[in-house]
Amino acid sequence: MSLFTKMGEAAAAATDNTGGAQESPITSFKSGSSFKVGVKSVYDVAEYYGYSIYKKVNTFVPKNPAKRNNRGFVESDPTLWDRAADLLYADAKAAKDAGASEEAVKKITDEAYLYRGKQRFLRAFYDLSTGKDIVVDLSPKQEKTLKAVIEKYSKKLGTIAFELTKTGASTNAVVALSPIIDMDEDLTEEERKNFAKLGEKPFDMALFETCLYVADEDEQTKNLVVAGFDISRLGLTIGAAAPAQSGGSDADKPLDISDEDLPF
Repeated sequence: MSLFTKMGEAAAAATDNTGGAQESPITSFKSGSSFKVGVKSVYDVAEYYGYSIYKKVNTFVPKNPAKRNNRGFVESDPTLWDRAADLLYADAKAAKDAGASEEAVKKITDEAYLYRGKQRFLRAFYDLSTGKDIVVDLSPKQEKTLKAVIEKYSKKLGTIAFELTKTGASTNAVVALSPIIDMDEDLTEEERKNFAKLGEKPFDMALFETCLYVADEDEQTKNLVVAGFDISRLGLTIGAAAPAQSGGSDADKPLDISDEDLPF
């Protein structure tokens, strides 16, 4: 099963829904980053659902991802983390039905949300300084911002270079893709030479598979413990296999996605 819910044209359209031994091209894209890039295609993008808890568990994708509908909701084969979230949402409902305060219920639902898979995007660019493809990890809002610029210049991608930047911090972080108008003045000779090679070969979509950290159920279980979830509620102990479950619910190391990338 693919790690990605959508790739290429389908992934590029996802934000319209108001959702190996090979060297990995994944590139750190923290605040203060700046790259001069070329864009090969608006469709050099992949959507996935990552699981993480800021400062506790770095982002991973399950070895066997849940099956999701077009809106991103889990329909079947929920992961351990999806099941943990469901238990907490059930706790919240029970608390509400028992007359708990809105604040108390919200505390439980906020915790449940932490265990849900979050929509993320990987987008590829062509780094003009190295002449190599790079991939950056984006929130849905960030992907939508960059895709809008790429679509605006879609007919000129072979003639215009861009500056890809990320500024600000936390919820004020901003990503931008700005066309470089005067390429003779603003690009070095080496960057211009690399830009001339932009159209020599398309981005290899298989490279996206090297960009994510994959966790099997044993590691997902350990991550739940690190996050502070009582795994006995799932019938689990460290080192024990997960019991069969059916039904649904509404690179070389894990990506450390900070709160500036989260959708809240």
